[in-house]
Amino acid sequence: MAEKRKAKKKAQDIPVPVEEKPTKQEYAVATYLKKNCPTKKTKFLNHQVQYFYANKAIDILLDSQWASGKDILFTDRQSVVDYCNKLLKLKFFHRAKKIPITDKDLRPKDLKKKKEKEKEEKKKKETDKKEKKEEKKEKEEKKEKEEKKNVEEDKDENEEEGEEESRPEAGTTDKEEKDGKDKEEEKEKKKKKKSKIKLDMHLEQVFVDGSDAYVWMYDPIPFWYYIVGALFLFGAIAVCLFPLWPPSVRKGVYYLSIAAAGFLGLILGLAVVRFIVFIIIWVLTMGVHHLWLLPNLTEDVGFFASFWPLYHYEYRGKGYEKKKKKKKKVTLEVDDDDQDKKSDGEDTVDGQDTAPETDKPETDADRTAGEEQTAASETDSENSNSQAFEIVEKEDVVEPEKGSCVEEVKAEHTEEGSEVEETSRS
Repeated sequence: MAEKRKAKKKAQDIPVPVEEKPTKQEYAVATYLKKNCPTKKTKFLNHQVQYFYANKAIDILLDSQWASGKDILFTDRQSVVDYCNKLLKLKFFHRAKKIPITDKDLRPKDLKKKKEKEKEEKKKKETDKKEKKEEKKEKEEKKEKEEKKNVEEDKDENEEEGEEESRPEAGTTDKEEKDGKDKEEEKEKKKKKKSKIKLDMHLEQVFVDGSDAYVWMYDPIPFWYYIVGALFLFGAIAVCLFPLWPPSVRKGVYYLSIAAAGFLGLILGLAVVRFIVFIIIWVLTMGVHHLWLLPNLTEDVGFFASFWPLYHYEYRGKGYEKKKKKKKKVTLEVDDDDQDKKSDGEDTVDGQDTAPETDKPETDADRTAGEEQTAASETDSENSNSQAFEIVEKEDVVEPEKGSCVEEVKAEHTEEGSEVEETSRS
């Protein structure tokens, strides 16, 4: 019994560890960092979080009010690192580890999209190579024609001038080729730099000057939240005191409630009517004609946008599937460009918890944008096909000189033709 009492006394004598509370100055430094340090968003353990880089945070604190003036906290980078270690221990933020996203981390839908993009990129590269080869051939043919013209016009005096003119042109073409190669190399480097990463908890919770990521845990409540909360509270009290309102105000609220109920009923009635009209036309035309009255009424758009346009008509007969495929290709290209732009600003994306895709109907604005893009792509393809050929006049064609290899080849062909004729006659 005595031993048990002694053990209880010892347990009571052990001081309980008390968590240190941050001071006002530490709160001020943290809020300044949160406002001014550039942050990026990503998902970390199924939660949307903001993170920053250590080297940028140090640069911002060295340019702050605490690095100059009377109360100087930060004299060099090491002093900032020591102070940020304090903030890390006080749980304002924590250190995270960067992990590159692999194909195993992606969902099957994302993997399919990735493979489709890679196939499209390969096709684009092949088409670009073919176009470049054709352009080179055309340029070489033009040069040969120009050289032959110069030789025929001025055999003696203008030969040197023609050579001088052709040399700088060749130099310019070489420069253009080099510039094209440099641009391609830069694009490849950018794609390599844009490798996506995800964040995970780091085992060593220490602030280090470098490119390590630190996730914010400190989320200060803005002042206007308190104001809005107070307004809601007074509003609830005012609704509870409705019997004490003046009779004229109560009558006005009654008419307003009736008007709101009538408006809701009108919208529901319009939704039912438009659905009935669509079904009648769809049944009578065997699914060929689709007519929607107020197509954006049930879409997730603004108040005025939901009542415009008044109708949307779509013909789904022959050739509809081809148009649909073209629209899909155009939308995929636009999405690729948007993702490339976003990846320039945001380097990390969580691969395991991507947003689920929803099969929602297209809005009218999306449909019109897709039609305009398909029309533009068709006109560009027509222009590219028309530029592949060039009309050559009869005067531009240069006759071969006497004693040239072209004339020898022609003579050989004529001799072969005469031998064939003799054999056929015999």
